[in-house]
Amino acid sequence: QVQVVESGGGLVQAGGSLRLSCAASGGTFTMGWFRQAPGKEREFVAAISRNGGSTYYGDFVKGRFTISRDNTKNTMYLQMNSLNSEDTAVYYCAGRRFAVVPTSDESTYDYWGQGTRVTVSS
Repeated sequence: QVQVVESGGGLVQAGGSLRLSCAASGGTFTMGWFRQAPGKEREFVAAISRNGGSTYYGDFVKGRFTISRDNTKNTMYLQMNSLNSEDTAVYYCAGRRFAVVPTSDESTYDYWGQGTRVTVSS
């Protein structure tokens, strides 16, 4: 049984940093982060290939976030720096079972976590 579980969300001041983690069990997958802000649709944040050699970011990231993974721990990370109020959202981790290339298309992801909330105070 595949499970993906996010952690690391919380309250942070504007300009601060936060690192999210996603633990995946049941296999090694191409992984991605998505987020959903209050009243908005879910949007793509970043994705990473199975071996970590390829990454892909949403346009709004602009060098502030870094996605990485440690396959020895079956864990993916999202390091978020220079946070602002627009980054307030629930962040979701997702996995793609058979894919090799990371993608922003959420319809292609097979497994989803429950989300971890990030609140940035101004």
